[in-house]
Amino acid sequence: GPGLIDVLLSMRGTVGRIYLPPDANCLLSVSDHVFRSRNYVNLVVIDKQPELQWLDMDAAEQHCERGVGVWPWAGNEPAGSDGEPDIVMACAGDVPTLETMAAVALLRQLVPDLVVRVVNVVDLMTLFPRDVHPHGLSQATFVETFTADADVVFAFHGYPRELHQILHGRPAAARFHVHGFREQGTTTTPFDMVVLNEMSRYHLALEAVHRARRTPARVPELMEHCNQMLERHRDYIVERFEDLPEVRDWTWS
Repeated sequence: GPGLIDVLLSMRGTVGRIYLPPDANCLLSVSDHVFRSRNYVNLVVIDKQPELQWLDMDAAEQHCERGVGVWPWAGNEPAGSDGEPDIVMACAGDVPTLETMAAVALLRQLVPDLVVRVVNVVDLMTLFPRDVHPHGLSQATFVETFTADADVVFAFHGYPRELHQILHGRPAAARFHVHGFREQGTTTTPFDMVVLNEMSRYHLALEAVHRARRTPARVPELMEHCNQMLERHRDYIVERFEDLPEVRDWTWS
């Protein structure tokens, strides 16, 4: 129910807190924090199904304390580089994180010259300007994280308009291209739900090469692969009533 995020965002002042841990260790860290809090309404969004584990406990605690952070091990920016990425892939939520990471894996495999930065958001309130919410990042930290002008493909658990509302006032807010819940869904497979809402790894990868600063070699190969996989997915679930094995059993390598 993404509408719960709407409810918290509309609450008086800074009473509401919204957390979207990407994995179990982050959930443990967030839960420890919210159970100790007082005089707040905390919303923690997490799936009940087994999922991939992205961070060990120490890294998860540090990540949750910051609320948002770059995952340099997931992107392919050169170590020590002062340059900026061609595209920023951002995510908030467990399923959006999974699809973003799978999209990044596709980009790194098929378009290795594309420089990608991965940003994960645990505390949604960090995206607010600091004068709107005490958890908000300073403008300097926000730019350090998301760059000043690179396009951002953002996979989000809630409605896209919610994120656009939060990002209002940030530098070049129109460069954030949000894929979230679009009121599309039915009794279907888990992956088909993200396909119907255009938040699948294939949609995110296609958006990334469309929005990137430049068009490196092999982009047509990536686009053809993504479109073919979406067609295969549709045919497969109609025939088998389950997701493709390469989607269902995918892991980060």
